[in-house]
Amino acid sequence: MQVALDTVWDWLGEVPDPEIPVISLTDLGIIRDVAWDRETLIVTVTPTYSGCPATTLINLEIETALRERGVEHIRLERQLSPAWTTDWISAEGREKLKAYGIAPPVDGTAADGKTVALASRLLGQGNLVIECPRCGSTKTEKVSQFGSTPCKAAYRCKSCLEPFDYFKCI
Repeated sequence: MQVALDTVWDWLGEVPDPEIPVISLTDLGIIRDVAWDRETLIVTVTPTYSGCPATTLINLEIETALRERGVEHIRLERQLSPAWTTDWISAEGREKLKAYGIAPPVDGTAADGKTVALASRLLGQGNLVIECPRCGSTKTEKVSQFGSTPCKAAYRCKSCLEPFDYFKCI
Protein backbone atom coordinates (compact mmCIF):
# COMPACT_ATOMS: atom_id res chain seq x y z
CA MET A 1 0.00 0.00 0.00
CA GLN A 2 1.57 3.27 -1.12
CA VAL A 3 0.13 6.33 0.64
CA ALA A 4 0.94 10.01 0.16
CA LEU A 5 4.15 11.16 1.82
CA ASP A 6 2.29 13.94 3.65
CA THR A 7 0.17 11.25 5.28
CA VAL A 8 3.29 9.32 6.29
CA TRP A 9 4.74 12.49 7.84
CA ASP A 10 1.48 12.97 9.77
CA TRP A 11 1.68 9.40 11.07
CA LEU A 12 5.31 9.87 12.14
CA GLY A 13 4.26 13.10 13.84
CA GLU A 14 2.20 10.95 16.21
CA VAL A 15 5.14 8.76 17.29
CA PRO A 16 6.41 10.02 20.65
CA ASP A 17 10.05 10.24 21.60
CA PRO A 18 10.59 7.39 24.09
CA GLU A 19 12.63 9.55 26.49
CA ILE A 20 10.42 12.66 26.28
CA PRO A 21 6.98 11.38 25.27
CA VAL A 22 5.44 14.85 25.08
CA ILE A 23 7.24 15.51 21.77
CA SER A 24 7.11 13.48 18.59
CA LEU A 25 9.99 12.23 16.51
CA THR A 26 9.17 14.88 13.92
CA ASP A 27 9.06 17.60 16.62
CA LEU A 28 12.52 16.43 17.64
CA GLY A 29 13.69 16.72 14.04
CA ILE A 30 15.27 13.29 13.78
CA ILE A 31 13.13 12.12 10.86
CA ARG A 32 15.15 13.54 7.98
CA ASP A 33 13.31 12.18 4.98
CA VAL A 34 10.51 9.91 3.85
CA ALA A 35 10.41 8.51 0.32
CA TRP A 36 9.04 5.64 -1.69
CA ASP A 37 11.35 3.32 -3.65
CA ARG A 38 8.82 1.27 -5.61
CA GLU A 39 6.86 -0.59 -2.89
CA THR A 40 9.30 0.14 -0.06
CA LEU A 41 8.91 3.12 2.22
CA ILE A 42 12.30 4.53 3.17
CA VAL A 43 12.48 6.52 6.39
CA THR A 44 15.75 8.33 7.02
CA VAL A 45 16.55 8.92 10.68
CA THR A 46 19.35 10.93 12.27
CA PRO A 47 19.87 9.97 15.92
CA THR A 48 20.30 12.77 18.42
CA TYR A 49 23.77 11.38 19.04
CA SER A 50 25.49 8.17 18.00
CA GLY A 51 25.31 6.59 21.45
CA CYS A 52 21.67 7.44 22.12
CA PRO A 53 20.24 4.52 24.13
CA ALA A 54 16.77 5.06 22.63
CA THR A 55 17.80 4.54 18.98
CA THR A 56 16.69 0.89 18.79
CA LEU A 57 13.37 1.67 20.45
CA ILE A 58 12.82 4.67 18.14
CA ASN A 59 13.34 2.44 15.10
CA LEU A 60 10.93 -0.14 16.50
CA GLU A 61 8.29 2.54 17.20
CA ILE A 62 8.61 3.91 13.65
CA GLU A 63 8.16 0.46 12.13
CA THR A 64 5.27 -0.38 14.45
CA ALA A 65 3.42 2.86 13.68
CA LEU A 66 3.77 2.35 9.93
CA ARG A 67 2.90 -1.36 9.95
CA GLU A 68 -0.22 -0.65 12.04
CA ARG A 69 -1.33 1.62 9.19
CA GLY A 70 -0.78 -1.00 6.52
CA VAL A 71 2.74 -0.22 5.27
CA GLU A 72 4.32 -3.60 4.66
CA HIS A 73 7.74 -2.85 3.21
CA ILE A 74 9.81 -0.44 5.30
CA ARG A 75 13.52 0.35 5.23
CA LEU A 76 15.03 2.55 7.90
CA GLU A 77 18.19 4.35 6.95
CA ARG A 78 20.48 5.92 9.50
CA GLN A 79 21.97 9.25 8.42
CA LEU A 80 24.83 10.49 10.59
CA SER A 81 25.87 13.47 8.51
CA PRO A 82 24.99 16.17 8.99
CA ALA A 83 24.85 15.42 12.68
CA TRP A 84 21.60 16.18 14.48
CA THR A 85 21.45 19.50 16.27
CA THR A 86 18.96 20.95 18.74
CA ASP A 87 18.31 23.63 16.12
CA TRP A 88 16.23 20.94 14.36
CA ILE A 89 13.66 20.82 17.18
CA SER A 90 10.51 22.43 15.83
CA ALA A 91 8.99 25.56 17.37
CA GLU A 92 6.00 23.45 18.37
CA GLY A 93 8.34 20.89 19.95
CA ARG A 94 10.06 23.62 21.98
CA GLU A 95 6.69 24.81 23.26
CA LYS A 96 5.72 21.24 24.17
CA LEU A 97 8.97 20.81 26.10
CA LYS A 98 8.37 24.01 28.04
CA ALA A 99 4.75 23.07 28.85
CA TYR A 100 6.04 19.69 30.08
CA GLY A 101 8.50 21.39 32.44
CA ILE A 102 11.70 21.02 30.41
CA ALA A 103 13.51 24.20 29.38
CA PRO A 104 14.06 24.02 25.61
CA PRO A 105 17.52 24.64 24.13
CA VAL A 106 18.56 28.27 23.95
CA ASP A 107 18.27 29.35 20.32
CA GLY A 108 21.54 29.84 18.49
CA THR A 109 23.77 27.93 20.90
CA ALA A 110 24.02 24.61 19.07
CA ALA A 111 27.49 23.75 17.79
CA ASP A 112 26.50 23.35 14.15
CA GLY A 113 28.35 26.22 12.53
CA LYS A 114 25.25 28.44 12.45
CA THR A 115 25.47 29.72 16.00
CA VAL A 116 25.08 33.34 16.94
CA ALA A 117 27.55 35.08 19.19
CA LEU A 118 27.33 33.17 22.42
CA ALA A 119 28.54 36.18 24.37
CA SER A 120 25.11 37.78 24.08
CA ARG A 121 23.62 34.71 25.78
CA LEU A 122 25.99 34.61 28.73
CA LEU A 123 25.78 35.91 32.24
CA GLY A 124 28.79 37.15 34.13
CA GLN A 125 30.04 33.72 35.15
CA GLY A 126 29.73 32.09 31.74
CA ASN A 127 26.36 30.44 32.35
CA LEU A 128 23.62 30.39 29.75
CA VAL A 129 20.51 32.34 30.62
CA ILE A 130 18.00 29.52 31.02
CA GLU A 131 14.38 30.48 31.60
CA CYS A 132 12.46 28.44 34.16
CA PRO A 133 9.74 26.53 32.29
CA ARG A 134 7.46 26.78 35.31
CA CYS A 135 7.53 30.48 36.29
CA GLY A 136 9.49 32.14 33.46
CA SER A 137 12.23 33.53 35.70
CA THR A 138 15.76 33.80 34.35
CA LYS A 139 17.18 33.56 37.87
CA THR A 140 18.26 29.96 37.45
CA GLU A 141 21.37 27.93 38.17
CA LYS A 142 22.85 24.73 36.86
CA VAL A 143 22.87 22.00 39.49
CA SER A 144 24.50 19.32 37.34
CA GLN A 145 25.68 18.95 33.76
CA PHE A 146 23.72 15.70 33.70
CA GLY A 147 19.94 15.48 34.11
CA SER A 148 17.40 12.69 33.78
CA THR A 149 18.80 11.70 30.35
CA PRO A 150 22.21 12.33 28.73
CA CYS A 151 20.78 15.13 26.57
CA LYS A 152 19.56 17.16 29.55
CA ALA A 153 21.19 19.12 32.39
CA ALA A 154 19.69 19.65 35.85
CA TYR A 155 18.77 23.23 36.80
CA ARG A 156 17.04 24.95 39.69
CA CYS A 157 15.00 28.14 39.67
CA LYS A 158 15.99 30.66 42.33
CA SER A 159 12.58 32.35 42.11
CA CYS A 160 10.09 29.48 42.44
CA LEU A 161 12.71 27.07 43.89
CA GLU A 162 11.62 24.28 41.55
CA PRO A 163 14.12 21.94 39.89
CA PHE A 164 13.86 21.37 36.13
CA ASP A 165 15.72 19.82 33.23
CA TYR A 166 17.30 21.88 30.46
CA PHE A 167 17.55 20.25 27.02
CA LYS A 168 21.24 20.77 26.26
CA CYS A 169 22.32 22.24 22.96
CA ILE A 170 24.09 19.85 20.67
